[in-house]
Amino acid sequence: MAKVKTKLKTHKGAAKRFKITATGKVVSRRAFARHILTSKPASRKRKLAQARVVSPADVKHVRAMLPYGG
Repeated sequence: MAKVKTKLKTHKGAAKRFKITATGKVVSRRAFARHILTSKPASRKRKLAQARVVSPADVKHVRAMLPYGG
């Protein structure tokens, strides 16, 4: 009987925070956009509302947590 390789588990915390695009980029939401917004300029809040592409240094770690693309 052949040995079956076990399935890899998705890191559920990472799955909620990161998405992998159709072209393979890893995107996430920005930090510092949840509270104490009154003291932040409108231009900064607009930029915080946009998703960002994850740094190349962190992509390897995120992909390890999302073995099946999140």
